[in-house]
Amino acid sequence: MAEPKPMPAPEGATGVLVLASGDVLWGRGFGVEGAAVGEVCFHTAMTGYQEIMTDPSFAGQIITFTFPHIGNVGANPDDIEADDPHALGMIVREDVTAPSSFRSNERLDDWMVRHNRIGLSGIDTRALTRRIRAGGAPNGVIAHSASGDFDIPALLRQAQAWPGLEGMDLAIEVTRETHGTWDGGIWRLGFGYDAQGRDDTRPHVVAIDYGAKRNIYRNLVAAGARVSVMPATATFEDVMALMPDGIFLSNGPGDPAATGAYAVPVIQKLLETGIPLFGICLGHQLLALAVGAQTSKMFQGHRGANHPVRRASDGVVEITSMNHGFAVLRETLPANARETHVSLFDGSNAGLELTDKPAFSVQYHPEASPGPQDSLYLFEKFVGMLKA
Repeated sequence: MAEPKPMPAPEGATGVLVLASGDVLWGRGFGVEGAAVGEVCFHTAMTGYQEIMTDPSFAGQIITFTFPHIGNVGANPDDIEADDPHALGMIVREDVTAPSSFRSNERLDDWMVRHNRIGLSGIDTRALTRRIRAGGAPNGVIAHSASGDFDIPALLRQAQAWPGLEGMDLAIEVTRETHGTWDGGIWRLGFGYDAQGRDDTRPHVVAIDYGAKRNIYRNLVAAGARVSVMPATATFEDVMALMPDGIFLSNGPGDPAATGAYAVPVIQKLLETGIPLFGICLGHQLLALAVGAQTSKMFQGHRGANHPVRRASDGVVEITSMNHGFAVLRETLPANARETHVSLFDGSNAGLELTDKPAFSVQYHPEASPGPQDSLYLFEKFVGMLKA
Protein backbone atom coordinates (compact mmCIF):
# COMPACT_ATOMS: atom_id res chain seq x y z
CA MET A 1 0.00 0.00 0.00
CA ALA A 2 1.44 3.37 -1.03
CA GLU A 3 2.20 5.88 1.69
CA PRO A 4 1.22 9.53 1.30
CA LYS A 5 3.80 11.72 -0.38
CA PRO A 6 5.55 14.00 2.16
CA MET A 7 3.46 17.17 2.33
CA PRO A 8 2.98 18.87 5.73
CA ALA A 9 -0.30 20.63 6.28
CA PRO A 10 0.11 24.33 5.49
CA GLU A 11 -0.85 26.83 8.14
CA GLY A 12 -4.58 27.49 8.15
CA ALA A 13 -5.51 24.32 6.20
CA THR A 14 -8.85 23.00 7.42
CA GLY A 15 -9.65 20.70 4.51
CA VAL A 16 -7.89 18.02 2.50
CA LEU A 17 -8.38 15.73 -0.48
CA VAL A 18 -6.53 12.42 -0.24
CA LEU A 19 -6.40 10.39 -3.46
CA ALA A 20 -5.95 6.63 -3.62
CA SER A 21 -2.63 7.26 -5.40
CA GLY A 22 -1.27 8.79 -2.19
CA ASP A 23 -1.46 12.40 -3.38
CA VAL A 24 -2.62 14.90 -0.75
CA LEU A 25 -4.18 18.26 -1.69
CA TRP A 26 -4.66 20.79 1.13
CA GLY A 27 -7.28 23.51 1.21
CA ARG A 28 -9.89 25.23 3.31
CA GLY A 29 -12.89 23.22 4.40
CA PHE A 30 -16.46 24.50 4.41
CA GLY A 31 -19.83 22.92 4.87
CA VAL A 32 -20.11 20.15 7.43
CA GLU A 33 -17.08 18.70 9.20
CA GLY A 34 -16.24 15.05 8.52
CA ALA A 35 -14.99 12.85 5.69
CA ALA A 36 -16.54 11.21 2.62
CA VAL A 37 -15.09 8.72 0.12
CA GLY A 38 -16.03 8.45 -3.54
CA GLU A 39 -14.97 9.01 -7.15
CA VAL A 40 -13.43 12.42 -7.86
CA CYS A 41 -14.71 13.91 -11.12
CA PHE A 42 -14.93 17.36 -12.68
CA HIS A 43 -17.84 19.39 -14.04
CA THR A 44 -17.43 22.26 -16.52
CA ALA A 45 -20.72 24.15 -16.03
CA MET A 46 -20.43 27.82 -15.09
CA THR A 47 -23.85 27.93 -13.42
CA GLY A 48 -26.29 25.58 -11.73
CA TYR A 49 -24.21 24.22 -8.85
CA GLN A 50 -27.34 23.50 -6.79
CA GLU A 51 -28.88 21.45 -9.60
CA ILE A 52 -25.59 19.61 -10.04
CA MET A 53 -25.18 18.81 -6.35
CA THR A 54 -28.77 17.54 -6.10
CA ASP A 55 -28.67 15.48 -9.30
CA PRO A 56 -29.08 11.83 -8.15
CA SER A 57 -26.73 10.76 -10.96
CA PHE A 58 -23.87 12.16 -8.85
CA ALA A 59 -24.35 9.66 -6.02
CA GLY A 60 -20.97 8.29 -4.97
CA GLN A 61 -19.02 11.20 -6.49
CA ILE A 62 -17.05 14.23 -5.33
CA ILE A 63 -17.36 17.09 -7.83
CA THR A 64 -14.50 19.35 -8.86
CA PHE A 65 -15.98 22.53 -10.35
CA THR A 66 -13.80 23.98 -13.08
CA PHE A 67 -15.52 27.39 -12.83
CA PRO A 68 -13.72 29.17 -9.97
CA HIS A 69 -16.50 31.28 -8.45
CA ILE A 70 -18.92 28.72 -7.04
CA GLY A 71 -21.40 29.98 -4.48
CA ASN A 72 -21.58 33.61 -5.57
CA VAL A 73 -25.35 33.48 -6.23
CA GLY A 74 -26.12 31.65 -3.00
CA ALA A 75 -28.80 28.99 -2.67
CA ASN A 76 -32.58 28.92 -2.93
CA PRO A 77 -35.35 26.30 -2.58
CA ASP A 78 -36.23 26.25 -6.30
CA ASP A 79 -32.96 25.34 -8.05
CA ILE A 80 -32.85 21.73 -6.93
CA GLU A 81 -33.31 18.40 -8.71
CA ALA A 82 -33.97 16.40 -5.51
CA ASP A 83 -34.79 17.28 -1.91
CA ASP A 84 -31.20 16.65 -0.78
CA PRO A 85 -27.78 16.64 -2.46
CA HIS A 86 -26.60 13.28 -3.80
CA ALA A 87 -23.06 14.35 -4.64
CA LEU A 88 -20.82 13.65 -1.65
CA GLY A 89 -18.99 16.96 -1.72
CA MET A 90 -17.57 19.76 -3.84
CA ILE A 91 -14.06 21.03 -4.60
CA VAL A 92 -13.72 24.68 -5.68
CA ARG A 93 -10.99 27.22 -6.37
CA GLU A 94 -12.18 30.33 -4.55
CA ASP A 95 -13.71 30.65 -1.10
CA VAL A 96 -17.50 30.83 -1.01
CA THR A 97 -18.50 34.50 -0.82
CA ALA A 98 -21.64 36.30 0.30
CA PRO A 99 -24.34 35.78 -2.36
CA SER A 100 -25.35 38.54 -4.76
CA SER A 101 -28.63 37.38 -6.29
CA PHE A 102 -32.16 38.57 -5.54
CA ARG A 103 -33.26 34.91 -5.65
CA SER A 104 -30.87 33.79 -2.92
CA ASN A 105 -32.13 33.12 0.59
CA GLU A 106 -29.11 31.24 1.95
CA ARG A 107 -25.33 31.13 1.62
CA LEU A 108 -24.01 28.07 -0.21
CA ASP A 109 -21.76 27.09 2.70
CA ASP A 110 -24.75 27.22 5.07
CA TRP A 111 -26.75 25.12 2.60
CA MET A 112 -23.91 22.58 2.60
CA VAL A 113 -23.95 22.38 6.40
CA ARG A 114 -27.72 21.96 6.47
CA HIS A 115 -27.49 19.09 3.99
CA ASN A 116 -24.50 17.41 5.64
CA ARG A 117 -22.13 17.89 2.72
CA ILE A 118 -18.41 18.71 2.70
CA GLY A 119 -16.75 21.45 0.65
CA LEU A 120 -13.08 22.17 -0.05
CA SER A 121 -11.83 25.52 -1.39
CA GLY A 122 -8.38 26.85 -2.19
CA ILE A 123 -7.60 23.92 -4.53
CA ASP A 124 -5.89 24.38 -7.89
CA THR A 125 -8.92 22.96 -9.71
CA ARG A 126 -7.28 23.42 -13.11
CA ALA A 127 -4.39 21.17 -12.09
CA LEU A 128 -6.77 18.61 -10.56
CA THR A 129 -8.92 18.62 -13.70
CA ARG A 130 -5.86 18.07 -15.90
CA ARG A 131 -4.85 15.19 -13.64
CA ILE A 132 -8.28 13.56 -14.06
CA ARG A 133 -8.13 14.05 -17.83
CA ALA A 134 -4.71 12.40 -17.99
CA GLY A 135 -5.15 9.65 -15.41
CA GLY A 136 -8.88 9.04 -15.19
CA ALA A 137 -11.29 9.73 -12.35
CA PRO A 138 -9.56 8.62 -9.11
CA ASN A 139 -11.03 7.40 -5.85
CA GLY A 140 -10.49 9.83 -3.01
CA VAL A 141 -11.54 11.12 0.40
CA ILE A 142 -12.61 14.71 1.01
CA ALA A 143 -12.32 15.80 4.63
CA HIS A 144 -13.01 18.93 6.69
CA SER A 145 -11.86 19.65 10.24
CA ALA A 146 -11.97 23.13 11.76
CA SER A 147 -9.00 22.18 13.96
CA GLY A 148 -6.89 21.20 10.96
CA ASP A 149 -6.15 17.77 12.44
CA PHE A 150 -6.27 14.89 9.92
CA ASP A 151 -5.15 11.27 10.06
CA ILE A 152 -3.76 11.17 6.52
CA PRO A 153 -2.73 7.47 6.58
CA ALA A 154 -6.25 6.51 7.71
CA LEU A 155 -7.85 8.65 4.99
CA LEU A 156 -5.55 7.07 2.41
CA ARG A 157 -6.55 3.58 3.51
CA GLN A 158 -10.20 4.60 3.19
CA ALA A 159 -9.63 5.91 -0.35
CA GLN A 160 -7.77 2.77 -1.41
CA ALA A 161 -10.35 0.43 0.12
CA TRP A 162 -13.30 2.01 -1.71
CA PRO A 163 -14.21 -0.35 -4.59
CA GLY A 164 -15.18 2.28 -7.18
CA LEU A 165 -18.37 2.77 -9.19
CA GLU A 166 -17.87 -0.14 -11.56
CA GLY A 167 -20.22 -2.93 -10.48
CA MET A 168 -22.23 -0.66 -8.14
CA ASP A 169 -26.01 -0.49 -8.35
CA LEU A 170 -26.65 2.99 -6.92
CA ALA A 171 -30.06 3.44 -8.53
CA ILE A 172 -31.52 1.27 -5.78
CA GLU A 173 -30.24 3.79 -3.21
CA VAL A 174 -31.63 6.97 -4.81
CA THR A 175 -34.93 5.83 -6.32
CA ARG A 176 -38.27 6.71 -4.79
CA GLU A 177 -39.87 3.98 -2.68
CA THR A 178 -43.47 4.15 -3.86
CA HIS A 179 -45.60 5.08 -6.86
CA GLY A 180 -46.57 8.74 -7.12
CA THR A 181 -48.06 11.34 -9.44
CA TRP A 182 -46.01 14.27 -10.75
CA ASP A 183 -47.95 17.52 -10.77
CA GLY A 184 -45.40 20.31 -11.17
CA GLY A 185 -44.73 22.07 -14.45
CA ILE A 186 -42.03 24.48 -15.59
CA TRP A 187 -40.77 27.18 -13.21
CA ARG A 188 -41.39 30.81 -14.17
CA LEU A 189 -39.92 33.89 -12.52
CA GLY A 190 -42.49 35.42 -10.19
CA PHE A 191 -44.86 32.46 -10.48
CA GLY A 192 -42.90 29.40 -9.34
CA TYR A 193 -43.93 25.95 -10.62
CA ASP A 194 -47.30 25.57 -12.31
CA ALA A 195 -49.53 22.50 -12.09
CA GLN A 196 -50.27 21.64 -15.71
CA GLY A 197 -49.80 17.91 -15.14
CA ARG A 198 -53.10 17.48 -13.30
CA ASP A 199 -55.10 17.43 -16.55
CA ASP A 200 -56.33 13.83 -16.91
CA THR A 201 -57.05 14.28 -20.63
CA ARG A 202 -53.31 14.32 -21.40
CA PRO A 203 -51.48 11.17 -22.58
CA HIS A 204 -50.17 9.22 -19.61
CA VAL A 205 -46.42 8.64 -19.19
CA VAL A 206 -45.25 6.13 -16.60
CA ALA A 207 -41.69 7.02 -15.60
CA ILE A 208 -39.35 4.52 -13.94
CA ASP A 209 -37.19 6.41 -11.47
CA TYR A 210 -33.57 5.21 -11.42
CA GLY A 211 -32.51 8.55 -9.89
CA ALA A 212 -34.39 11.08 -11.98
CA LYS A 213 -33.84 14.83 -12.15
CA ARG A 214 -37.10 16.65 -11.53
CA ASN A 215 -36.73 18.88 -14.56
CA ILE A 216 -37.24 15.83 -16.77
CA TYR A 217 -40.74 15.41 -15.39
CA ARG A 218 -41.38 19.15 -15.68
CA ASN A 219 -40.51 19.05 -19.38
CA LEU A 220 -42.66 15.99 -20.00
CA VAL A 221 -45.55 17.95 -18.49
CA ALA A 222 -44.66 21.06 -20.52
CA ALA A 223 -44.70 18.94 -23.68
CA GLY A 224 -48.28 17.86 -22.94
CA ALA A 225 -48.13 14.69 -20.84
CA ARG A 226 -49.28 13.72 -17.37
CA VAL A 227 -46.73 11.73 -15.42
CA SER A 228 -46.81 8.89 -12.92
CA VAL A 229 -43.53 7.80 -11.33
CA MET A 230 -42.58 4.27 -10.27
CA PRO A 231 -39.55 3.08 -8.26
CA ALA A 232 -36.61 1.44 -10.02
CA THR A 233 -37.74 -1.97 -8.76
CA ALA A 234 -41.17 -1.71 -10.41
CA THR A 235 -42.20 -4.90 -12.18
CA PHE A 236 -43.72 -5.18 -15.64
CA GLU A 237 -47.10 -5.79 -13.99
CA ASP A 238 -46.69 -2.70 -11.77
CA VAL A 239 -46.11 -0.49 -14.79
CA MET A 240 -48.85 -1.94 -16.93
CA ALA A 241 -51.39 -1.67 -14.11
CA LEU A 242 -51.22 2.12 -14.56
CA MET A 243 -52.29 1.80 -18.23
CA PRO A 244 -49.46 3.88 -19.72
CA ASP A 245 -49.56 5.56 -23.11
CA GLY A 246 -45.77 5.91 -22.91
CA ILE A 247 -42.86 4.62 -20.84
CA PHE A 248 -39.97 6.79 -19.65
CA LEU A 249 -36.62 5.45 -18.35
CA SER A 250 -34.85 8.03 -16.20
CA ASN A 251 -31.26 8.99 -15.58
CA GLY A 252 -29.46 7.70 -12.49
CA PRO A 253 -26.11 6.81 -10.90
CA GLY A 254 -23.88 3.75 -10.85
CA ASP A 255 -23.05 0.95 -13.25
CA PRO A 256 -25.86 0.27 -15.76
CA ALA A 257 -24.90 -3.41 -15.92
CA ALA A 258 -25.51 -3.73 -12.17
CA THR A 259 -28.86 -1.92 -12.31
CA GLY A 260 -29.71 -3.89 -15.44
CA ALA A 261 -29.77 -7.14 -13.46
CA TYR A 262 -33.35 -6.32 -12.42
CA ALA A 263 -34.23 -3.46 -14.81
CA VAL A 264 -33.42 -5.08 -18.17
CA PRO A 265 -35.93 -7.97 -17.97
CA VAL A 266 -38.70 -5.45 -17.21
CA ILE A 267 -37.68 -3.18 -20.09
CA GLN A 268 -37.57 -6.13 -22.50
CA LYS A 269 -41.18 -7.00 -21.63
CA LEU A 270 -42.24 -3.36 -21.96
CA LEU A 271 -40.70 -3.20 -25.44
CA GLU A 272 -42.79 -6.15 -26.52
CA THR A 273 -46.00 -4.22 -25.80
CA GLY A 274 -45.26 -1.70 -28.54
CA ILE A 275 -45.86 1.23 -26.16
CA PRO A 276 -43.59 4.19 -27.05
CA LEU A 277 -40.50 4.37 -24.84
CA PHE A 278 -37.99 7.17 -24.18
CA GLY A 279 -34.80 6.94 -22.11
CA ILE A 280 -32.26 9.48 -20.85
CA CYS A 281 -28.70 8.83 -19.59
CA LEU A 282 -28.89 5.65 -17.46
CA GLY A 283 -32.22 4.99 -19.16
CA HIS A 284 -30.39 5.15 -22.50
CA GLN A 285 -27.83 2.63 -21.30
CA LEU A 286 -30.51 0.30 -19.91
CA LEU A 287 -32.43 0.39 -23.21
CA ALA A 288 -29.21 -0.52 -25.02
CA LEU A 289 -28.60 -3.42 -22.63
CA ALA A 290 -32.20 -4.57 -23.09
CA VAL A 291 -31.68 -5.02 -26.84
CA GLY A 292 -28.37 -6.85 -26.41
CA ALA A 293 -25.74 -4.10 -26.51
CA GLN A 294 -23.00 -3.59 -23.92
CA THR A 295 -21.77 -0.69 -21.77
CA SER A 296 -18.36 0.11 -20.31
CA LYS A 297 -16.78 2.44 -17.74
CA MET A 298 -15.42 5.62 -19.29
CA PHE A 299 -11.92 6.90 -18.61
CA GLN A 300 -12.97 10.30 -17.26
CA GLY A 301 -16.66 10.54 -18.11
CA HIS A 302 -18.66 13.44 -19.54
CA ARG A 303 -19.87 16.05 -17.06
CA GLY A 304 -20.66 19.57 -18.14
CA ALA A 305 -23.12 21.90 -19.84
CA ASN A 306 -21.18 22.50 -23.06
CA HIS A 307 -20.91 19.11 -24.76
CA PRO A 308 -21.42 19.17 -28.55
CA VAL A 309 -23.42 16.30 -30.04
CA ARG A 310 -24.01 15.70 -33.75
CA ARG A 311 -27.45 14.51 -34.84
CA ALA A 312 -27.06 11.80 -37.46
CA SER A 313 -30.32 12.53 -39.28
CA ASP A 314 -29.32 15.99 -40.52
CA GLY A 315 -25.86 16.79 -39.13
CA VAL A 316 -27.13 19.48 -36.78
CA VAL A 317 -24.91 20.01 -33.72
CA GLU A 318 -26.66 20.37 -30.37
CA ILE A 319 -24.87 21.79 -27.33
CA THR A 320 -25.92 19.54 -24.48
CA SER A 321 -25.70 18.94 -20.76
CA MET A 322 -24.04 15.64 -19.82
CA ASN A 323 -23.39 13.69 -16.65
CA HIS A 324 -22.28 10.09 -17.09
CA GLY A 325 -19.31 7.85 -16.41
CA PHE A 326 -20.44 4.85 -18.47
CA ALA A 327 -21.16 4.64 -22.19
CA VAL A 328 -22.89 2.38 -24.71
CA LEU A 329 -20.44 0.55 -26.98
CA ARG A 330 -21.67 1.28 -30.50
CA GLU A 331 -19.97 -1.80 -31.96
CA THR A 332 -22.27 -3.96 -29.83
CA LEU A 333 -25.54 -2.35 -30.99
CA PRO A 334 -27.78 -4.92 -32.72
CA ALA A 335 -29.06 -4.52 -36.28
CA ASN A 336 -32.39 -3.09 -35.08
CA ALA A 337 -30.70 -0.27 -33.09
CA ARG A 338 -29.70 2.78 -35.13
CA GLU A 339 -27.24 5.33 -33.73
CA THR A 340 -28.87 8.77 -33.74
CA HIS A 341 -26.36 11.02 -31.94
CA VAL A 342 -22.58 11.10 -31.52
CA SER A 343 -20.43 13.04 -29.05
CA LEU A 344 -18.09 15.43 -30.85
CA PHE A 345 -15.71 15.43 -27.87
CA ASP A 346 -14.65 11.79 -28.16
CA GLY A 347 -16.90 10.14 -30.78
CA SER A 348 -18.79 8.03 -28.23
CA ASN A 349 -22.40 7.03 -28.71
CA ALA A 350 -24.91 9.65 -27.55
CA GLY A 351 -28.25 8.29 -28.78
CA LEU A 352 -30.11 5.42 -30.43
CA GLU A 353 -33.50 4.44 -31.78
CA LEU A 354 -34.98 1.06 -32.57
CA THR A 355 -36.05 0.42 -36.13
CA ASP A 356 -38.70 -2.17 -35.25
CA LYS A 357 -40.25 -0.60 -32.13
CA PRO A 358 -41.24 2.95 -31.06
CA ALA A 359 -38.31 3.42 -28.69
CA PHE A 360 -35.43 5.90 -28.57
CA SER A 361 -32.97 7.30 -26.04
CA VAL A 362 -30.14 9.78 -25.58
CA GLN A 363 -27.04 9.72 -23.41
CA TYR A 364 -27.21 13.42 -22.58
CA HIS A 365 -29.73 15.54 -20.63
CA PRO A 366 -32.18 17.39 -22.90
CA GLU A 367 -33.89 18.85 -19.81
CA ALA A 368 -30.69 20.80 -18.93
CA SER A 369 -30.83 22.21 -15.36
CA PRO A 370 -28.18 23.37 -15.73
CA GLY A 371 -27.30 23.75 -19.37
CA PRO A 372 -28.55 24.71 -22.83
CA GLN A 373 -32.00 23.94 -24.14
CA ASP A 374 -31.07 22.84 -27.67
CA SER A 375 -32.61 19.40 -27.14
CA LEU A 376 -35.98 20.15 -25.56
CA TYR A 377 -37.56 19.02 -28.85
CA LEU A 378 -37.02 15.42 -27.72
CA PHE A 379 -39.79 15.75 -25.12
CA GLU A 380 -42.14 17.08 -27.78
CA LYS A 381 -41.12 14.24 -30.08
CA PHE A 382 -41.91 11.65 -27.41
CA VAL A 383 -45.24 13.15 -26.34
CA GLY A 384 -46.12 13.61 -30.01
CA MET A 385 -45.70 9.85 -30.49
CA LEU A 386 -48.23 9.27 -27.70
CA LYS A 387 -50.77 11.71 -29.13
CA ALA A 388 -50.43 10.17 -32.57
